[in-house]
Amino acid sequence: MASPSPRRPSPALQQAAGLLDSEQAGLLIAATSDLSLVVDERGIIRDTSAGRSDFEGQGIESWLGRPWIDTVTVESRPKIDALLRDAAPGTITRWRQVNHPSPTGTDLPIRYATLRPQKDGPIIVVGQDLRSVAALQRRLAEAQQALERDYDRLRTAETRYKLLFQLSGEPVLVIDAGTRRVTEINPAAMRLLGRSLKRVVGGDAADLFDAGSLRELETLFAGLRVTGQATDLVVPLNGGRGDVRVSASLFRGEGTTSVLMRLAPLAPVTPERVEFNGGALDIIQRMPEGFVVTDAARRILTANTAFLDLTQHATEEQVRGRTLDNWLGREETEALSLFAMLRDYGSVRHFPTSMRGQYGSLEEVEVAAVATSHAEQPCFGFTVRATPRRAAPVHAGGGVHDLPRSVEQMTELVGRVSMKALVRETTDLIEKLCIEAALRITRDNRASAAEMLGLSRQGLYAKMRRYGVGDLDANDPELTP
Repeated sequence: MASPSPRRPSPALQQAAGLLDSEQAGLLIAATSDLSLVVDERGIIRDTSAGRSDFEGQGIESWLGRPWIDTVTVESRPKIDALLRDAAPGTITRWRQVNHPSPTGTDLPIRYATLRPQKDGPIIVVGQDLRSVAALQRRLAEAQQALERDYDRLRTAETRYKLLFQLSGEPVLVIDAGTRRVTEINPAAMRLLGRSLKRVVGGDAADLFDAGSLRELETLFAGLRVTGQATDLVVPLNGGRGDVRVSASLFRGEGTTSVLMRLAPLAPVTPERVEFNGGALDIIQRMPEGFVVTDAARRILTANTAFLDLTQHATEEQVRGRTLDNWLGREETEALSLFAMLRDYGSVRHFPTSMRGQYGSLEEVEVAAVATSHAEQPCFGFTVRATPRRAAPVHAGGGVHDLPRSVEQMTELVGRVSMKALVRETTDLIEKLCIEAALRITRDNRASAAEMLGLSRQGLYAKMRRYGVGDLDANDPELTP
């Protein structure tokens, strides 16, 4: 594709420019550009002028006498060739963005255009600083990555919820609080009601019960909408399938209000027998996330292959009958806290902990769990997901001396590491960073750095030796005891 032709100024602008002498034209160029250069016919920079004070420390003064093309990064060289080639009298070239290596370690992005007042004469280069634009682009990219990570976490959480909802032995329905329409039902509820998914989802929840219970159900839903709570009911199912205890609770999600309804049969019912699909068992075994079911005493009933990998066992028989506390949690209190929350609330999401392998491995994990306390055999179901190792965030400054741990990461260690160890680690980290900063500011002048930090020179040397900062001269008299 052909590149756009250079732009020519309008006749009115040409007439106005003719009124300016060389000094006034130079002042105008310096005032309207962030950076201006004068380049001779061989491409050598003969003069530089920065319209902004924040270019100090970027090494622009070292460009004088050097080929313009040698001051940019490799990928920007073809753009410099095009800017020099297209410069001609009476026109200004198209703008092109190039990057200059900077002593700060972060490239300096500049948007350039060139013009040549006279044929075979010097070239005037006008530039616009794009650092603010680059910072915005970087923040936009970081925000996009954060959104993608949040979306992945939400999708994973939804998958875990769906799995636990489908595998729960307790009959559960999700009902729209405003319309009383059933939006979700799990297999246990379908077996209890003797109805298929298509016959239940979208229908009125009151149709699942005997017609004589309609007034009680309307009172239950009205109480939920007003107070968010309702007393349990004992009502008969439609079709003479026995009485059930109905427990309901209100929750909000995705801008709507829904009712979580649990059904507990009071007498044995005779629904048609549905065998658990062997294919579903195979799916659970092949899941990339650990899945384990325990009884009320925390003894393992079944576990999939991913869980065995985390615990470093070869077969399910090696873990069956043993308590989950043997591998879950860095401290015993973590497992106890998880089971306590399960008994109190019935489910737990995003519980950060760790898995200890049989042979010493340690893996940071995130646990989601659900309790089926109303089932015939109360049990707990867990999904165990390895926590991805997060890359350190990129700050606008782009420095290499950013803190290796955020406050959030430090607080996540509470309960796993003693407060004394956390404070000691944080203190050592801050001391090391302060010493490095003082040496950098004083250009490795040890005496000035010690005075800046309020330390004696021997005290500074002791801490430098402790943290491995800088090179110590063994002949320095200050190191002699």
